[in-house]
Amino acid sequence: MMQSYFCHTVQFLQPYFHGRTDRGEPEWPPSPLRVFQALVAAGATRWREKRFSECAAPALFWLEQQCISSIIAPIGQPADTKYRLYVPDNVADKVGKSWSKGGNDNVANHRTEKDIKPIHLRNGDTVYYTFPLAEDHCPHLEILVEAARSITHLGWGVDMVVGNAAVISEEEVAQLTGERWRILDDDSATGYRVPVKGTLDALIEKHNAFLHRIGPDGSFIPVPPLPTSAFRVVGYRRTTDQAARPFAAFSILKPDASGLRSFDSVRQGLRVAGMLRYAAKQVAAHAGLNESQTNRLVLGHGEAKGEPHLPVGPARFAYFPLPSIEFRGEGRAQAVGRIRRVMVASFAENIGTEFAWVRRSLSGQSLIEEESKNAIAMLSLIPQRDKMILPYTQASSCWATVTPVVLPGFDDPRHLRRRLENKVDAAEQKQLLARLDERIDQLLRKAIMQAGFTQELVEHADIDWRKLGFWPGTDHADRYGVPDHLKRFPRYHVQINWRNVQGTPINVPGPICIGGGRFFGLGLFAAIPDQA
Repeated sequence: MMQSYFCHTVQFLQPYFHGRTDRGEPEWPPSPLRVFQALVAAGATRWREKRFSECAAPALFWLEQQCISSIIAPIGQPADTKYRLYVPDNVADKVGKSWSKGGNDNVANHRTEKDIKPIHLRNGDTVYYTFPLAEDHCPHLEILVEAARSITHLGWGVDMVVGNAAVISEEEVAQLTGERWRILDDDSATGYRVPVKGTLDALIEKHNAFLHRIGPDGSFIPVPPLPTSAFRVVGYRRTTDQAARPFAAFSILKPDASGLRSFDSVRQGLRVAGMLRYAAKQVAAHAGLNESQTNRLVLGHGEAKGEPHLPVGPARFAYFPLPSIEFRGEGRAQAVGRIRRVMVASFAENIGTEFAWVRRSLSGQSLIEEESKNAIAMLSLIPQRDKMILPYTQASSCWATVTPVVLPGFDDPRHLRRRLENKVDAAEQKQLLARLDERIDQLLRKAIMQAGFTQELVEHADIDWRKLGFWPGTDHADRYGVPDHLKRFPRYHVQINWRNVQGTPINVPGPICIGGGRFFGLGLFAAIPDQA
């Protein structure tokens, strides 16, 4: 049985929104608490006093305890230009005193200038708030619909809206248009205030305090703000927003630290990744990890010793040799050079705390050559904002590989290329080539999904691929060293242009590494500078 949702909609009559957070920053989309407050105000207007307690209050008590699964909203962009308002100061008492004494003071002389920059709505005018229903039942639907339809504005008084509500299916939720915001337990997500059990009581108490703000002796009693116990802050992030992944970056120095040590990115990349992995294993015990934690986090093994390999998923370390992005030639164009730095990263967002010991313990460690067991280089921690690291970590809408992507499957399982070698007419040739392209495109999108990117990013990305690299200085894809178990799979250099559902470029932060060898730096991308 498909899930049903209570869906509260707010349609703006003009394409802008003035709401601000408690810190005075633009807020978009409107927070669930703001919408709940609008519902309470609309209900109090529609059902006065006793009728409010009888009709609206039970429905609002129920709603404040429901969890909003997602917010679907138009794109909100700060206006290009601002406009100025003149807000009268609260000095009417002083002006009145002046008048009573025969003075000619004017309220217009007491005003504050405020420059306003509203949020402009793009590609739509309606915001949807969806609540999953237990047993597909909304016990107060009729009252909530009436309250929603009584809302007249949201944000400032000039932000006129029309409200509505309904119970809709999961399929209908999927068809709603706009950017989708989902709840994430993540510090990098945008915090929005949401109602909790007790929010309605707190709002009623605040309203009573407002009504009695003038004391019996004529003194003014300030109305306290809504207490923090009356709401909670929940992280929401658009499904097209990719959180920056945790990482630690190091320079590769000569054993005596007299200078940088470099390695060939085509033939020695796997060797560098292997030495970095071994160094992480050596220091894991000193960082307090037991054998099981080391096997899972550092080595990527979930099985016990002697058992068949058991993958552990994304919550493990990945080891990226970083070819230098350097300026070459008369035009000083950027090109891919030799490996002089490395990075330990992860495809999971929830193991960022593990990188504290990685940064602390790996710096100063040696890279040990497997054959000779000699220390041939030393690691030195470098800042996360180092200019040589930024091409791999900065946010950009366009990325291209510095090492080829190993496809997660065969690109020609039906042997279409063999048919192309025979004499086929132009129409059939075009059809076969299109099928090959479709297969490669599907595998690349699968690889992006496996690397932890959202469905929206995967679906709307503009992807190109070829055997020769998009970056100057890269080599033919088939010349790069790959692990033995991946040699049978095709590999390509890839360029990704990230887009949202409207086709607008969106910036995605790095590091980005996809494909079969992603835990060892195969399929590593760098941001194209002109698109950053």
